[in-house]
Amino acid sequence: MWQEVDNKLYRCFEFKDFSAAFGFMTRVAIEAERQGHHPYWSNVWNKVEIWLSTHDTGNVVTAKDHKLAAAIDALGN
Repeated sequence: MWQEVDNKLYRCFEFKDFSAAFGFMTRVAIEAERQGHHPYWSNVWNKVEIWLSTHDTGNVVTAKDHKLAAAIDALGN
């Protein structure tokens, strides 16, 4: 579940292994590029942490972030 923390949407996804996590990141990258909205994220082994905020509006959460978060959720299932 996404949480709003420090003007960012945050979620941690956990997968069975590094390959599954990396595959998820690849799918997210393609969707983020399609939407023209790119996350700040990190990956360590089977965990992918994502933070979303809209940079051109002063790094606050906007509808763009919620839209990408919903698309990411669909990719993580």
